[in-house]
Amino acid sequence: MARVEIIKSLGEEIKKKFKGESHQIVKLLYSLEDNPKKGKFLGNVSGTSIKELKYKSFRFYFIADGYKIKVMSEEELSDLLLKFVRMSDKKTQQKTIDEIRQILIKIGPYGFK
Repeated sequence: MARVEIIKSLGEEIKKKFKGESHQIVKLLYSLEDNPKKGKFLGNVSGTSIKELKYKSFRFYFIADGYKIKVMSEEELSDLLLKFVRMSDKKTQQKTIDEIRQILIKIGPYGFK
């Protein structure tokens, strides 16, 4: 069972944008604890995988240790941290992915707060 973390700014953005639906979205994001291989793989930056999870027309981006998520079985993924860092709609999808890559290149996975 993996551990899911949603950064504070993204949690606030979800509550502000979706209001009543925010509980459904948070439940979707935390469903990765049981199935951490879920989501579309977008690329690797310095050993950190970037993946996305869709909800209607919105995408939620999370990062994880790329090596662990590819190689380990689901039982071994207990120490894996999946960190949700950004959200976008279809229009700003590529811009958001590029922003995540730049942060990972310059600062690393600790650059998200």
